[in-house]
Amino acid sequence: MLVWIVFIACVLIFLALDLGVFNKEDHVIKSKEAGMWTAIWVTIALSFSGVIYWLFSSGLTENPTNLTPNDAVLKYITGYLIELSLSVDNVFVIAVIFTAFKIPPIFQHRVLFWGILGAIIFRALMILFGVALITQFEWIIYVFGVFLLYTAYKMLKSGDTDFDPKESVVFKQLKKIYPITTTIDGHNFFVRKMGVKAATPLFVALIVIELTDILFALDSIPAILAITADPFIVFSSNILAILGLRSMYFLISRMLAKFRYINYSLVVILAFVGSKMLVSHYIEFPEWVSLTVISVSLISGILASLYIPEKGKVLDS
Repeated sequence: MLVWIVFIACVLIFLALDLGVFNKEDHVIKSKEAGMWTAIWVTIALSFSGVIYWLFSSGLTENPTNLTPNDAVLKYITGYLIELSLSVDNVFVIAVIFTAFKIPPIFQHRVLFWGILGAIIFRALMILFGVALITQFEWIIYVFGVFLLYTAYKMLKSGDTDFDPKESVVFKQLKKIYPITTTIDGHNFFVRKMGVKAATPLFVALIVIELTDILFALDSIPAILAITADPFIVFSSNILAILGLRSMYFLISRMLAKFRYINYSLVVILAFVGSKMLVSHYIEFPEWVSLTVISVSLISGILASLYIPEKGKVLDS
């Protein structure tokens, strides 16, 4: 329990420094700054694998699945890469939401800060619930496996289907229960007009992002649970990937159109993880296999996006 308390305390300190020190003043996050912070968060996350090794070798954390320190590190890195790769789709949706509600770039970081804080809370609950299910009912892993395969199929068939946040059930229901204004008043989430307190587009975008993240978590958390049922590894890898999502958004949101084949990488990853869950009681894959499949899928998607010309695009002679 002490390990959990220390880890969560460190996360809260990181978040407090983020909003209270490094981003105290609202400003537009440029690509250079986003790249720097993305590198910092990735470095922190990968360096944490050393902490994982120390915890599992010293016996300072519970080890319900009897992992060796080396296996614990491999499972942590694999889980982190899964969450990071599946976050690419989340980045695209966040970009669409910000565009739909006309959120100025200067206020986007603030919205993402509170969105990710909420995501940490919801994901912690979902992880604990998912681990408890797998521990109590072994057959639930088959349900997760089928769900991931179905998600991969839907992702493959969806193609370039447009997503309109203003047509979503969340936005329509929010309009019914609380006044909404189209006025943006600085970085405020609420504004009082004619004696009536109304939600600004920043708050609406925050709620839509929050609930959308929960939907994405329904994919990513079962995917990580396919790698390990150790609650601390699942939680730490998931949260550290989420913490880096903000800087990743500002880094790659402007380049999403270039990575048009990444979607197929995610399909391969989800299909592999889902299949792994379905045969988990019969075939045990070495940890390096999962790590290799995920890495090769991502690299292949990136290279294909960069080197395969778009259909119908005429190349200069």
